Amino acid sequence: MIMRPIRSQVSGVLAALSFAFLLLPLTEAQGQTPAQPVFSAGQAQIVPAFADSTEWIRHDLWVETEFDSDGDGRLDRMHVSVVRPKQTETEGLKIPVVYETSPYYAGTGSGDLRYFWNVRHEIGETPPPRLEMPPAPYRSLRPTISRSQIHTWVPRGFAVVHSSSPGTGLSQGCPTVGGPNESLAPKAVIDWLNGRARGFTSPDGNEEVVAYWTTGRVGMTGTSYNGTLPLAAATTGVEGLEAIIPIAPNTSYYHYYRSHGLVRSPGGWLGEDIDVLFDFINSGDPERRPWCIEDVRDGELMQNMDRITGDHSDWWAARDYLPVVGNVRAATLMAHAFNDWNVMPEHGVRIYEALKEQGTPVQFYFHQGGHGGAPPLEMMNRWFTRYVYGVENDVESDPRAWIVREGAERLEPTAYQDYPHPEAGPVTLHPLAGGVQTGGLSLNRGASQGSETLVDNFSFSGATLAMAEWTDHRLLYATPELSGPVHISGTPRITIRLAASKPAANLSVWLVSLPWTEPRGREPQPITDNLITRGWADPRNHRSISQSEPLVPGQYYELSFDLQPTDQIIPAGARIGLMIFSSDRDFTLWPDPGTELTVALDRTALELPVVGGEGAFRRAAEVEGG
Repeated sequence: MIMRPIRSQVSGVLAALSFAFLLLPLTEAQGQTPAQPVFSAGQAQIVPAFADSTEWIRHDLWVETEFDSDGDGRLDRMHVSVVRPKQTETEGLKIPVVYETSPYYAGTGSGDLRYFWNVRHEIGETPPPRLEMPPAPYRSLRPTISRSQIHTWVPRGFAVVHSSSPGTGLSQGCPTVGGPNESLAPKAVIDWLNGRARGFTSPDGNEEVVAYWTTGRVGMTGTSYNGTLPLAAATTGVEGLEAIIPIAPNTSYYHYYRSHGLVRSPGGWLGEDIDVLFDFINSGDPERRPWCIEDVRDGELMQNMDRITGDHSDWWAARDYLPVVGNVRAATLMAHAFNDWNVMPEHGVRIYEALKEQGTPVQFYFHQGGHGGAPPLEMMNRWFTRYVYGVENDVESDPRAWIVREGAERLEPTAYQDYPHPEAGPVTLHPLAGGVQTGGLSLNRGASQGSETLVDNFSFSGATLAMAEWTDHRLLYATPELSGPVHISGTPRITIRLAASKPAANLSVWLVSLPWTEPRGREPQPITDNLITRGWADPRNHRSISQSEPLVPGQYYELSFDLQPTDQIIPAGARIGLMIFSSDRDFTLWPDPGTELTVALDRTALELPVVGGEGAFRRAAEVEGG
């Protein structure tokens, strides 16, 4: 659930550019030049007069929202803290804001998997009740909400603002995990910064606080849940939110907890669902918690999330930011990792593609690691300098995509014109018989390949299955050894025709690089150079993710679905492998072993986005003929 410079590919950097913002003049008696923001090479620079933390002004307040999410008949107020240079008080300096909001600041409930859903049951059955998670702590004193962002941005001439999400810490209301109040709460804070909402010195009092020290221009950032909320705020179209830098944001709760109709956990949190996350963040006023638990968790979340079918619904659609992305006006610098198996890369890619299509300024930074990982500070600084301070630094002319290549330092991305790579084209590969050991994966289908059967057993991890020389618990198909590198860029897609021996079954697909090597990193999400990407689906949803139907044992069904987006260069000497299996131990439910899946090979194909298209693939795989 959570600096070295960029290489010289950065284009459009303005050398030794310096701007000064007009400040209120000092009196002659003061006899000194007022401190001013300074910009060089298109970035806000540290100003010594702003950098002394002992002179920063710190205060907190409560901002009134437009909703009542805890049912007490009063508009909820959000707890907000401000840190700003003293010059905003002594010299009339008005500055923009870097803002981060979160449900985690006040502490969380237990991450012990005993309080998550038990995944050991048959697919389609009512799961056993989960244990009640111990309540999250409540801090009744007025703490510092967070220290994040402060030492980076205040010395550079920004104020830094934090707020606790509804129903967490000293903010009023209830957590809703993707409900409307999570978008409207940061909107209210931005409205307050622009004089359109009221702030108060206490949660229940009438003494008002005014943000006289700011220009009202705001940039938001954060990671994971804290990266989701900038996007949520931006979808309200709130004026004053000029730029966002979401890092590994969850852009759809359905995509986070389900996959093409399948009940699927986020990586590392087996058995988590939206009600578990509610308990994890429910750190607000203990007097209102029982109402929030009864009305929101038990009365809405658990009544709608549906762990039995995994079907999509209007309720899930309301917790998806893609349908309302048309409201986003904030320039967006997205960041994500291709090996993030918690908040998977599709979350960032789907929003990036929509923003690009509608003409919103957007760039994307990708790296090859796991969950989280901010862009280099230089990228973030140029983004906020351009869109929050309004300094013309030509960042909009920079390449759209920045990808950290395999083996490179995480803060040293390579620039590309776009993502996916503009020269990527679809390459269709067909499995050839022999998947119990390793069958072929070829451009040419050839003669009829018949069908092959695997036997489900959740006891074996995906890595174990990929390394096995012979096993009937998966089917594995691989290309010839590559004589040259193959650059995969985009979203692979599989079409598969299969029959199951039971009315319900998991379906898991991995794209791997062979031979398999030992993973690096730590459990439960080891990072391995062999895992290219993966995906999951429920065969019962072969017609639609919104309507499942029991499978007729022995009857064939055809379904097509996307794997997770990726951008990887598979080196010469490797083989690209397609692994098909049923239960994925780290992500899916664990039904009793023994379900059989029979795959019709002639009606099964993998579409792989390869830079250079089929011609490049043929050369690398030394495939003869047209």
